[in-house]
Amino acid sequence: MLATVGVVVAAGGLVACTQEEPNTPTNSAPVIVPGRPGEEASTIAPGEATPLEQDPPNEADVTFVQDMIVHHAQAVEMAELAPTRASAKDVKGLADRIADSQRPEMDMLNRWLEQHDKPTVNPEAPDHGGGHGGHADHTSMPGFAGPEQMAALQAASGARFDTLFLQMMTTHHEGALTMIDEVRSGGLDVRVQEIADDIAVTQIDEIHRMRGMLGA
Repeated sequence: MLATVGVVVAAGGLVACTQEEPNTPTNSAPVIVPGRPGEEASTIAPGEATPLEQDPPNEADVTFVQDMIVHHAQAVEMAELAPTRASAKDVKGLADRIADSQRPEMDMLNRWLEQHDKPTVNPEAPDHGGGHGGHADHTSMPGFAGPEQMAALQAASGARFDTLFLQMMTTHHEGALTMIDEVRSGGLDVRVQEIADDIAVTQIDEIHRMRGMLGA
């Protein structure tokens, strides 16, 4: 009987030993901490990382988002003329690409405004005013086409439309890049900076394409 108990105790000891957790290796690699817009990233030791506090959006962020919706709305309005007025296939294709990319971007920008309890913008409004203060005149925006320019584009067709569309849209895109430069230097919201960078990449590519079409 004693022998049996001894075996059980010994077995219990073996079980206890096998259940001990092995030493878990620690990660000694430094942690890279991204900086705020305009600041360089830094590194810290493992274990020192804390959640990065993000600055709340400032006026420059909100103004950029609201203005970019209005700016995009005019670009889409111009692009929607191409199917019935343009003569060149590549101009029609570019116009489709612009409309297809900027419509969802307007929705995304409005969702950002909603998330931060800021007035949204209705791009379908006659003045593109929505919650943007009801200002009908946006010609002070960089690259924004005035009423006479829009009337000329609407009246044009064929090769004349192609040339006018490419010229106006190139200027329009260049204006958007100016707006992006302004929010890069004056904004604080990380998400807005990311959106601005994405828009810049797309529109720089399209500017190069349009200049190539004009020079062909």
